[in-house]
Amino acid sequence: MVRPWPRAGLAVVLAACLLAPSSGVRGETPVVEDYVTRQLTVAASTYLERRSEALVRGADRDRRTAPTEVLGVRISPSLVRTQEKAVQELETRNRAPVEGGPAYTGARTRLDGGRAVRTGDRITLEAVEHTEMRYGSGKVTQSVRRRFEFRATGEQITMVGERVLDPGAHPVNDPLDEGR
Repeated sequence: MVRPWPRAGLAVVLAACLLAPSSGVRGETPVVEDYVTRQLTVAASTYLERRSEALVRGADRDRRTAPTEVLGVRISPSLVRTQEKAVQELETRNRAPVEGGPAYTGARTRLDGGRAVRTGDRITLEAVEHTEMRYGSGKVTQSVRRRFEFRATGEQITMVGERVLDPGAHPVNDPLDEGR
């Protein structure tokens, strides 16, 4: 025997249905297309690689100024200036994992797991930076989460900011000045 719902119980069920989110309406932030995420990741990775290489004495690196565009992604003038200051500081910093120890002989930095989301004209890329610094017969490795901020104007995307997300993290390739 099937019993009818009591009126009070039916009202509660109907109210709960009205409060439940509709499957047709999503409050999620739109994820950026894969090819754009890869493009942003390459630009951000290039930005970080230059700083890692600055720690290697005598490295065969490009001594020109920081790039203003990478793979079609512009780098804002303020970030270019910040990058140049960071590279200069890193080139003059102690270039060894410990004071008086063997100097760094190689550097490799890459970004993994990048996820980009768009909110209006802003795109945020969050990724994990993996940096490996080689010295003598050893190496130092670090993994930190970073956020890169981009502004989209029409088809043009410009990187306008970046920061470390992990509290207390001190990436070896970051300048001591936290004014970024």
